[in-house]
Amino acid sequence: MFLASLPPLPALLATLGAALLAGLARGFSGFGSALIFVPLASAALGPKMAAPLLMLVDNFTTLPLLPPAWGKADRRQVAVLAAGALVGAPAGTWLLLQADPEILRWGFCGLALAMLGLLASGWRYHGRPAVPLSLLVGGASGVCSGAAQMGGPPVVAYWLGGAIPATRVRANLMLFFGINGLISAGVYLLGGLLGLEVLLLALLMAPTYAFGVWGGSKLFGRASDATFRRACFWLIALAAVVGLPLWDRLR
Repeated sequence: MFLASLPPLPALLATLGAALLAGLARGFSGFGSALIFVPLASAALGPKMAAPLLMLVDNFTTLPLLPPAWGKADRRQVAVLAAGALVGAPAGTWLLLQADPEILRWGFCGLALAMLGLLASGWRYHGRPAVPLSLLVGGASGVCSGAAQMGGPPVVAYWLGGAIPATRVRANLMLFFGINGLISAGVYLLGGLLGLEVLLLALLMAPTYAFGVWGGSKLFGRASDATFRRACFWLIALAAVVGLPLWDRLR
């Protein structure tokens, strides 16, 4: 029963390899896991399994970060963005459920490249957070998270350039990502995306992903932050290109 619920061995190995790369990126740069994992895992397993799988594993492995973030975050700001995400996540999940899988894969790869462009450009919002704009950013993040778990870059660009202390920004991000993950989990559950196969794969993938996060955090001190960010950008670009349906015949 257990083995029958798993994908073929090549797809399983490809998924574990993608999880290791995504964990390394998360560990040494703090971002990029979805931008790497989702395009690659979508090619191996299909979009409707890749996004829920990363949501489960990433949320579980980052749970210890939430209690410290709760005490340091601006919970009002986080709540406003979370309200936007609560509206956006069902729309993104609807796309995940209704769109053609091949079109979704093209969309995921394109979205990964677009989010990469936003991060690599260095652009940041330098104004003060305002409720209408916060709701809009939270909604955009919710749509991207519901469809592909790629909701991080809009929020990072919004908060990182303002006059908020870095420790507060980090706590805000950690707390928002945790709440956004819970929203995604609830919407995915209602949408029937958290079946037995996804849960079994999450159990298999979690140690590999956690090892990647641990290894990435250890590597972080061995080179400059700029070097690791460039490496992560290249990994994201490579994952987006390799994950394109264009190469299916070669696979």
